[in-house]
Amino acid sequence: MTYDFTLIVEGEELQTDENLDVLYEAGCDDATIGRINGIQHAMFSREAASLEEAILSAIRDVEALKGARVVRVADAGLVSMADIAARTGRTRESVRLLVAGERGPGGFPPPVTAPDARYRLWSWSDVQRWLSDALGEPVQDAGDHVIEAINAGLELRRHARYLSKDGQMQVREIAADWNGDED
Repeated sequence: MTYDFTLIVEGEELQTDENLDVLYEAGCDDATIGRINGIQHAMFSREAASLEEAILSAIRDVEALKGARVVRVADAGLVSMADIAARTGRTRESVRLLVAGERGPGGFPPPVTAPDARYRLWSWSDVQRWLSDALGEPVQDAGDHVIEAINAGLELRRHARYLSKDGQMQVREIAADWNGDED
């Protein structure tokens, strides 16, 4: 299978001739390196057995360049009520009623933004799972769970340095307690 995804990269300038050579030799021959609005990225079209394998191998390959740090996989999988409506073929009002618990079985996933925010956003993978489990509506899985899990690890790596040593240890303990049985 071939998987298309984009990595957001901080640190070392990727687009020098020398660094492009390093990236190519590291295995990024299937990537287009660029910068848009000051944001460095590597757009991959990578063959692998799974999306997870494709993304993780691409991160390793990019980070073979000393000073380059992948900070996230683009497309965080966040959706608004309008996005949910468009992806599911529902009206915006139908989605609003599901979110408010005024239609359906209730228990719609909470937004990832503040519940009182003017523009609320949801995790598409959480919404997909709810639609399938609560309403029995099949929704094609595009790997959003994999991308969100990898992004969570990248975010933790990026921000853990701001925790005290004790806080870092506690976060490691929390991560170690995860048993992989949860959806």
